Amino acid sequence: MFDWLQDIDLPAGFQEFDLVEIRFKGGRKEFYRNDKRLHLTTGDAVVVEASGNGWHLGYVSLKGELVRLQMKKKKVPQDSKDIRGILRVATDQDVERYEAARELELNTMFRARSVVDELRLKMKLSDVEYQADRTRATFFYSAEDRVDFRDLIKRLAEEFRVRVEMRQISLRHEAGRLGGIGACGRELCCSTWLTEFKSVSTTAARYQNLSLNPAKLSGQCGRLKCCLNYELETYLDALKDIPQVARPLQTQMGDAFLQKTDIFKKRMWFAFRGDNNWVMLPTERVKEIQALNKAGEKPDTLLAPVLEPVVEVSVQEHVEGSLDRLDDKIKAGKRAKRKKKKEKGPLAPAAGVQPKPTATVPKDAPRPRTEPKPKPPVEAVPTAAAEGGEARGAKAGGRGGNNRRGRANVSTDAPRTDRPAPRFDPRFRNTAGGEAGSPEGGAGRPPGDESRGGRSRRGGRRSGGGEGGSGAPGNSAPSAS
Repeated sequence: MFDWLQDIDLPAGFQEFDLVEIRFKGGRKEFYRNDKRLHLTTGDAVVVEASGNGWHLGYVSLKGELVRLQMKKKKVPQDSKDIRGILRVATDQDVERYEAARELELNTMFRARSVVDELRLKMKLSDVEYQADRTRATFFYSAEDRVDFRDLIKRLAEEFRVRVEMRQISLRHEAGRLGGIGACGRELCCSTWLTEFKSVSTTAARYQNLSLNPAKLSGQCGRLKCCLNYELETYLDALKDIPQVARPLQTQMGDAFLQKTDIFKKRMWFAFRGDNNWVMLPTERVKEIQALNKAGEKPDTLLAPVLEPVVEVSVQEHVEGSLDRLDDKIKAGKRAKRKKKKEKGPLAPAAGVQPKPTATVPKDAPRPRTEPKPKPPVEAVPTAAAEGGEARGAKAGGRGGNNRRGRANVSTDAPRTDRPAPRFDPRFRNTAGGEAGSPEGGAGRPPGDESRGGRSRRGGRRSGGGEGGSGAPGNSAPSAS
């Protein structure tokens, strides 16, 4: 405990409590009476009366009204005759003598352990404490059975020339006197603030769902950790809502066995026999399945049936409508436009026309060989010069020429059947006289009479011919090209 009121002045006419708590080596604390009304503060070194003859040095750990509460907690009566008094405030010489006595304790303990081994005693010496005046030495030991150490006391008294006192302590007190760092990373509770050691059993570990591994549950003293009792009451309160699963849960899929329980989150994990997949269930569902099994029914699965959540419509949506309706209209318009585009597309079949069934051919199937289609026969044209001969002759200006392919344009009476018939173009009709190539419109050039052809407006070669006029000597019939 810490005295938060030590710097506050006492009210007028109020006397301070005359008992003071003094701390010694190893965390040992005792109550002493301040008969001389010395002005003391927490941490002061004081000289007190020893239990036997002599004096000892300690430090003030608590004073004032808090000492009254501590004595009431430890059930120490205030008028007890065993309470000794404080002699004086320690001087520098007292502190030096105390420090010199502390330096002898380590060598004394090692020598005493060797004597114990020589006498073959089943005991363990853990610490030695010298009195400040070096007239007494207290040996702290731990043992499972009762030990006869009469010979040991004689040997130690003769060797160290002090009065020897043997005091047996438990393993927990031993760890508290030695001190150390626990698994939590802090200094041991038994060496700092813990003064009463309550019994710890494995039942506390079972309630907290801890693995019953002695290496993990035991502290430096070799006993179960004292901190197992710190949260035990909280776990006991939380376990009231956790159902007891004495037998497996029965379902249509089989029996489910309990694997793990989270007490504070109220979750339980179950698994079927031979299945490594665990199913997490809340405690309410476990209680439901247990009630069904008790009535002779078996659910289909461990999980509860999923129910669709009921959406509650607010008053604003009733009156004004939901704002999502605008988004629905926009989406509906976009869908209609996409549908129309698909119907107007080139791949859409016409109305009333059923699409031809298409057979799916596997990729590995051999493709059939297709033979080339025969070309249709070309019909014979009576005369090639009968179509527009006069007009071509008039434009050519009476000069013969080559056709587009560079061959000589020779007028023959026999029609050519190896080329298709030329299309009739009304532009080459002779308006001055009869049709080109007729006796009235113009006569053809004699065979063998060739002349150089001219170019058309588009840059192509054009067959030459005589100038306009019926029966003019320069006219020539156009070739069938």
